[in-house]
Amino acid sequence: MKTILMVAEKPSLAQSIAKILSRGNLSSRKGLNGACSVHEYTGSFIGQSAHFKMTSVCGHVMTLDFIGKYNSWDKVDPAELFSKAPTEKKEANPKLTMVKFLQVEGRGCDCIVLWLDCDKEGENICFEVLDAVLPVMNKPRGTERTIYRAKFSSITDTDICNAMNHLGEPNRNEALSVDARQELDLRIGCAFTRFQTKYFQGKYGNLDSSLISFGPCQTPTLGFCVERHDKIQSFKPETYWVLQAKVNPEKESSLTLDWDRVRVFDREIAQMFLNITKTAKEAKVESVSKKEKVKQRPLALNTVEMLRVASAALGMGPQHAMQIAERLYTQGYISYPRTETTHYPENFDLKGCLRQQANNPYWADTVKALLSEGINRPRKGHDAGDHPPITPMRAATEAELGGDGWRLYEYITRHFIATVSADCKYLQTTISFSIGPERFTCIGKVVTSPGFTEIMPWHSIPLEESLPHCEKGDLFPVGEIKLLEKQTSPPDYLTEAELITLMEKHGIGTDASIPVHINNICQRNYVTVESGRRLKPTNLGIVLVHGYYKIDAELVLPTIRSAVEKQLNLIALGKANYHQVLEHTLDIFKRKFHYFVDSIAGMDELMEVSFSPLAATGKPLSRCGKCHRFMKYIQAKPSRLHCSHCDDTYSLPQNGTIKLYKELRCPLDDFELVLWSSGSRGKSYPLCPYCYNHPPFRDMKKGMGCNECTHPTCQHSLSMLGIGQCVECESGVLVLDSTSGPKWKMACNKCNVIVHFFENAHKVRVSPETCELCDAALVDVDFNKAKSPLPGDETQHSGCVFCDPVFQDLVELKHAAMRHPMHRGGQGKRQGRGRGKGRRPGGRLNPKKPKDKMAALAAYFV
Repeated sequence: MKTILMVAEKPSLAQSIAKILSRGNLSSRKGLNGACSVHEYTGSFIGQSAHFKMTSVCGHVMTLDFIGKYNSWDKVDPAELFSKAPTEKKEANPKLTMVKFLQVEGRGCDCIVLWLDCDKEGENICFEVLDAVLPVMNKPRGTERTIYRAKFSSITDTDICNAMNHLGEPNRNEALSVDARQELDLRIGCAFTRFQTKYFQGKYGNLDSSLISFGPCQTPTLGFCVERHDKIQSFKPETYWVLQAKVNPEKESSLTLDWDRVRVFDREIAQMFLNITKTAKEAKVESVSKKEKVKQRPLALNTVEMLRVASAALGMGPQHAMQIAERLYTQGYISYPRTETTHYPENFDLKGCLRQQANNPYWADTVKALLSEGINRPRKGHDAGDHPPITPMRAATEAELGGDGWRLYEYITRHFIATVSADCKYLQTTISFSIGPERFTCIGKVVTSPGFTEIMPWHSIPLEESLPHCEKGDLFPVGEIKLLEKQTSPPDYLTEAELITLMEKHGIGTDASIPVHINNICQRNYVTVESGRRLKPTNLGIVLVHGYYKIDAELVLPTIRSAVEKQLNLIALGKANYHQVLEHTLDIFKRKFHYFVDSIAGMDELMEVSFSPLAATGKPLSRCGKCHRFMKYIQAKPSRLHCSHCDDTYSLPQNGTIKLYKELRCPLDDFELVLWSSGSRGKSYPLCPYCYNHPPFRDMKKGMGCNECTHPTCQHSLSMLGIGQCVECESGVLVLDSTSGPKWKMACNKCNVIVHFFENAHKVRVSPETCELCDAALVDVDFNKAKSPLPGDETQHSGCVFCDPVFQDLVELKHAAMRHPMHRGGQGKRQGRGRGKGRRPGGRLNPKKPKDKMAALAAYFV
């Protein structure tokens, strides 16, 4: 019996596919990484009996990065990143140990069936999975085929079974196009980002952005927003005049007419027309025309249109909308949400999809009418050759999906029903009048057949004032003629929907990456999202784009990226060579980078106008160890200290508060220590600004505070304040927070675990002695006499936090309210005290038994 390994892109997808293929007769177990399950069943595979193992990855298995030394911003010239810096594939999420998990499950398997998403990214993940699994699978006999690719667009019984019966092969060219895009974006983005971030953050203190990033797609996206901003700023309103006339067909009714000249920009000429028409007392009907018009039903729904509507009508950001769509897809409610196609294939079961919706109270009547009267063939749209349009695949209720999930599903369903509905038909009546020598018109519309607007009422023809029945030559008394003075108005800021349209038009990004690029310019503080989801550029975004225009407009214009996207698509089609495209594009951007570096003064001139130099920013906080003058604390992101005398800048931990630490100094460099804190419910630790940026010991890394410093005698170091191994993460040490009294606590120096203990104690000190049972440092505790929890009148006690029975009820494990971004888990060996003996991996405290907490803690060390 053959063993078949099947791999999907997400755990929920794997479970759904396995249930369909096994007809529910399967057993499931957790994989070794804890994130992915394995579903097993027996069945037949290409006419033979087989044992199936269905599992998944969690998106990309690998990610592209530079090798170790080239990740240092300080030691590497960004220009080297274009060609000299070698890249390597690293695990995208090392904590998931995905490669090991795939190898364990793939060992001894005879064949592999790849159920990854059917787009270019999915093809790329196919080969990441194959690289991990093929070395451990059974070797094929002769020319026996072992690799299969399933192509599907929805999680339905029909589509999944059809995919299993028509297995193909993964597409190497599409995977290579993704590899090329990843390498281009990495090399180009990192080179420009590193250079301009270091250059400008070293000069200006109120940029309010921790990263001044550049992206081959991100920057043109920002360019569209700034281009609209510039049009608004340069707009000069013009005054114009409009002649407005009203006629009275009946005694108590009036009809407003539109002037055929529309408007004039000369006040005297406008007054002349008013004087001429004012002499006429009647309006004469010159012509009456009636014409039946059609408002076409929508094309089938693709990704870009879905994102446009989600932003404009549902108030959802593109990335949020895409996440919801992906969830609806993996749960089987809609078809694959990443598609450029707006045309249904000839064999698509439109009636089957429609029947699914026959019982929903919101549109049941419309659906039943369509099924009984016959559906209309959808309009012929664009067939991109990827996936069918986005379609509802099974019925759902608001209670099932809730909130935004239901709102997006409802729109997708209404849109689908509209595509098979009739067009909206209406009768348009146009009456042309003459008042003196001037012509005026009024138009009325009457719906004769609402068609698709019944299911999409927001597209319905607006109700207008009814027109009088009249014929050519009829006369109506003129009620009023007046001159209206108006002004031209500037365009508004781009909406997300308009930006998506521009990006699609100019070929910036793909249907999958457009939401990511828009989200990036928001997160980088280049634009802010205003009411109506309009994107207003910030000072920083405006200056950057103007700077690119000044130095090299092609860095921000969509033309060059659009050309690159076309080359990437040619790689996917097998019509362009991967290495040649990569080499040619990198050579272009390398030349542009050198010119940008040489011309940076042009952008700097713009920066000087909008931002304050470091020396003029911030407030005095702590003394520099070199010149002993006060350094200024700059709170704007990224927060840092700047010594204007030495002209040095020192990075600090982000996302917390910084204050002076008792004016204490570092014994190594004489810099005054500062205290970082994430709040009363979070963590805090002291740090030396110089050591934080320039690690003094070989086993320390940049970005470490005193709670990770291995100085053997400093009173603030890990060596003096470390108590024991963290109870949760692999590499952390619990360190006494000596500033936390009287609500004392110790916190892990890697993860967000906090242990509260000895509340109301007068003093807590870490003893040089260690526990015989667990090797953790003992603590000396001095309680206040009035609030001592110790037996009798005792106020002092020494013991192990984890093992001492006297301390057992005085310790409580918590998690910090805010995780520090610099915390690193799972790297390197533990330093300092309390190296646990035989710690059980994956253990957790039992929150239901507070009295057993210390016993559970002790179990980690005994």
